[in-house]
Amino acid sequence: MTRRQKHRGRPVNGILLLDKPLGISSNNALQQVKRLFNANKAGHTGNLDPLATGMLPICLGEATKLSYFLLDADKVYIGNCKLGVRTSSADAEGEVIETRPVGVISEARVREVLESFMGEITQIPPMHSALKHQGQPLYKLAHQGIEVERKPRQVQIHELTLLRFAGDELEIRVHCSKGTYIRTLAEDIGAALGCGAHLSALRRSDVGPFHQAGMVTLDQLRAQVGAEGSASLDAFLLPMEQALNGWPEVVLTDTTLYYVRQGQAVQVPQAPNHGWVRLFSPQREFIGVGVVLDDGRITPKRVFNLP
Repeated sequence: MTRRQKHRGRPVNGILLLDKPLGISSNNALQQVKRLFNANKAGHTGNLDPLATGMLPICLGEATKLSYFLLDADKVYIGNCKLGVRTSSADAEGEVIETRPVGVISEARVREVLESFMGEITQIPPMHSALKHQGQPLYKLAHQGIEVERKPRQVQIHELTLLRFAGDELEIRVHCSKGTYIRTLAEDIGAALGCGAHLSALRRSDVGPFHQAGMVTLDQLRAQVGAEGSASLDAFLLPMEQALNGWPEVVLTDTTLYYVRQGQAVQVPQAPNHGWVRLFSPQREFIGVGVVLDDGRITPKRVFNLP
């Protein structure tokens, strides 16, 4: 009896800016997008908790080779902090572990506290996170009532703006480096104000070069598939090179393109003398990324298998 060949889907290449809805995991959202596109390969670029909504860039096909660079990118969040209530997970999904009176806090005091978190700060990752301890995600240990020591980490807060202050609620805008836990930031803000706090809502609006204006919802994708089929969804995809907007461009010749595709470093006249670069074919097709070596040659790091 012959084994039935597994259906692998279409070769789709590009980046979708998904507006992840409330209440589902990033992986659940990813799998729904992959099915809707009937794509053979897909990956997301930075986890959003079920509590959070907003931008979840999804890389399809060869764009998955760029996932690392978006994982490493700065992010922008809009968060709501509930003052006077601490929870076990520092967000609205945890159990209430402490309540305190908020008292009278002036807006000037709130702004002063927010200012103190600007720049490089130290955070201790929460137990309710996907970080692993001896191969086990911390959140699984937390659900068993187990707490382990976590190493502090340095993160960068580029912007921390007060958008709204009403009684026991703050709405803040945070522009931060990768690895920043907004729920930890909310809890630390509450501690600095003397009343405690937790993160009651969170929305991610920007990832690296991508902004919220380009986001698409699952409902939009479903409606489009129902009307015109999976292939019609390709119109929602952004070109792969947009993930690296701002990087220098290097246009290869037919000869240097051949060697780059073999994984070899090449000399390119008038190329940048350091850092990462985007590589293009003589026909201006984006074919991958490379890095400039000390001797000025460019070595390929990610090269796409495009027809």
